Amino acid sequence: MKSQRLGRIATAAAPMSSSNGSVQPDVVPVGFDFDSEYFYIGGMNILKSTKYKNVLKNNKVAFVVDDLRTVDPWDPRGIRIYGNVDIVTRESGYMNNTNHPQAKYIRIKPYKKWSWGIEEPVFKDGKFNVKRAATKGNIA
Repeated sequence: MKSQRLGRIATAAAPMSSSNGSVQPDVVPVGFDFDSEYFYIGGMNILKSTKYKNVLKNNKVAFVVDDLRTVDPWDPRGIRIYGNVDIVTRESGYMNNTNHPQAKYIRIKPYKKWSWGIEEPVFKDGKFNVKRAATKGNIA
């Protein structure tokens, strides 16, 4: 987690059980911080972003951080989490290192995690080797 700085967050405006019916999910690449408990998502215009507006209405998100260790042989690795979010103010977030400092962040508390290619080979016995674990705090 400490070697990666970009992930993808998926949000939706309303829960699927809403009387409004199906909602179009939105997924965007984002920078992030991780403190071994929470993921923090910022942005240059976060207060005007779709992700921010969506999480104000629905606090459930999905977040993915992945990369390719090598392409020959093909060796992907990553994590996917489901989490609940809240909005926090942080004076020491990663946005302070940009020309657009922003103190508001979307904070994700993971409650479910899948990983591949991190602790074990991504392919095992000819199958994709995904590890699923419920999270209770540290997911690093």
